Amino acid sequence: MLFLSLFLAEAYALSVVQAQNSTASYVEPNVPTGVPVAGNYSGALRPQIHFSPPQHFMNDPNGLHLDPTGIYHLYYQYNPTGIVAGNQHWGHATSRDLYHWTNQPIAIYPGAEGEGIFSGSAVIDTNNTSGFFSNQTNGVVAIYTLNTAQEEVQEIAYSKDGGYTFTKYAGNPVLSINSTQFRDPKVIWYAPTSSWVMVVSYAQEFTIGIFTSPNLKTWTHASNFTHAGLLGLQYECPNLVAMPTLLNASIPSPLSPNNFGPEPMYVLLISINPGAPLGGSITQYFPGTFNGTHFSALDAAARIADFGKDNYAGQFFAHTPDTAPALSIAWASNWQYSQMVPTGPRENFRSAMSLPRMNVLANISRVGWDLLSLPCNLSGLYSTPEPLAANASLGNGSLLLDYGASVPSGALYLAVNMTSIPAAANVTGSLNFTFLSSATGESLRGGFFLGGSNQYDFFLDRGNVRGFDNPFFTDKVSTNNPVDPDTGTWRLEVVIDRSLLEVFLDGGQRSATMSFFPEGELDLLVVSTLGLNEGVGVSVQVWGLQSAWMMEEVGMGNGTVVGNLTQVARSNVWGRM
Repeated sequence: MLFLSLFLAEAYALSVVQAQNSTASYVEPNVPTGVPVAGNYSGALRPQIHFSPPQHFMNDPNGLHLDPTGIYHLYYQYNPTGIVAGNQHWGHATSRDLYHWTNQPIAIYPGAEGEGIFSGSAVIDTNNTSGFFSNQTNGVVAIYTLNTAQEEVQEIAYSKDGGYTFTKYAGNPVLSINSTQFRDPKVIWYAPTSSWVMVVSYAQEFTIGIFTSPNLKTWTHASNFTHAGLLGLQYECPNLVAMPTLLNASIPSPLSPNNFGPEPMYVLLISINPGAPLGGSITQYFPGTFNGTHFSALDAAARIADFGKDNYAGQFFAHTPDTAPALSIAWASNWQYSQMVPTGPRENFRSAMSLPRMNVLANISRVGWDLLSLPCNLSGLYSTPEPLAANASLGNGSLLLDYGASVPSGALYLAVNMTSIPAAANVTGSLNFTFLSSATGESLRGGFFLGGSNQYDFFLDRGNVRGFDNPFFTDKVSTNNPVDPDTGTWRLEVVIDRSLLEVFLDGGQRSATMSFFPEGELDLLVVSTLGLNEGVGVSVQVWGLQSAWMMEEVGMGNGTVVGNLTQVARSNVWGRM
């Protein structure tokens, strides 16, 4: 099958057949057009700083890009009629800071009953290579998979109003190989050859195809990247991104452009499902080189982008500055249980996106280049000018915070810095944090062992959160994150948001996303250290985070949002540079 599909790719890439009703849109009677879907964002499990759909089921992020006016566009796989996957449309939301989102009308509809608008990407055709945009430089072209019972083909649609409404190209499909497993195109502009480049998945042949085009309409097969890393059942949602490299990952502000290497490095990311080491879905990445037609990985290592159970199909924003970290958002769930989690029957939505993340590469480990991933600047969400709780010299001690009354959003940011950590042969002790419910006794916890038989192991445990029981809802995850012997420092950042937890270790060298579904509100935090060597410094800060949806917090009704009425000035989303 691999040989046959690759032969067909060559044969059909330059001569595709127009699909029947290629420009049509099929709108069901109960699906709105021209207006945003309304959603209630006040539920006990509804994230307040992570994006989630107004109603019903959402999965992969699609079409991420920054437009010339400073607005970030997030499209997403959306079923507007149910709380399970299916009936795929492209939902749409916009933001100026990646936290306060405006729900927009559905952007792209299927062409007929039974079709699905599957995952893809979007680009701004500044030079009008497509010919769709006379006298404008902000035309948007969406490239997506049309799924039918017969095959999966790649189509395009264009927008003359900045990405809000789309017209399907009359010449669709633009790429067809007569396969039912050919999907998820991600397109970038490659300036050295003045061409568009597509990476797309031959899903069950464990192959990423690389195609080139001068105009987004005609595509030529260039090469393949195949059978690398973890295979699972299938490859999905590839990304090819030029990413800054750090000269020194250990300095206080490593994400400053002054600390970037002279040239970016290309990274190919591939999601697999099922078949992740913990079960279900996961994303892996390959640092390497790209010459416009061929990608070559630096080595054969399989690197995991997120060691949690709930981070999949991440996509990078197009058209962000070259002098800044690459920005991404992922789907914060797992296909093993995403269609069964309790937010569906309880609050009529399922799934959220991860925090927006800044991403760079750094050569920090024995295995070479690693992806560093950190949350975009959270300071614009701080609920108070000063931390809710802080201790600059915790030592071997504990910090307790009752935040239930003071943080209506239920969202917190915890930062812990450890200094003067002895060499591995001499270090002892541990750091732990626990979020608890005073009403039910449930708890969500994590910790880092500096010494002993689990030296440098970090764990997360959602096993004592009791609102969802499923055999595939793995309750514990762990990773290993050695302390830098040259600096003797280690840092932990934690964001909790009602039913989502994200952690970032040691400047983003490791990160994890974990969903959880408590029966009672988590309203207490305990941070503790035990058995640390004398002289080890521990500083702790805890910040409350305001709801990015804000409606219920400022008394503007019952939490129902039609669009998002919150207006915010554009901010520096990177914030750490």
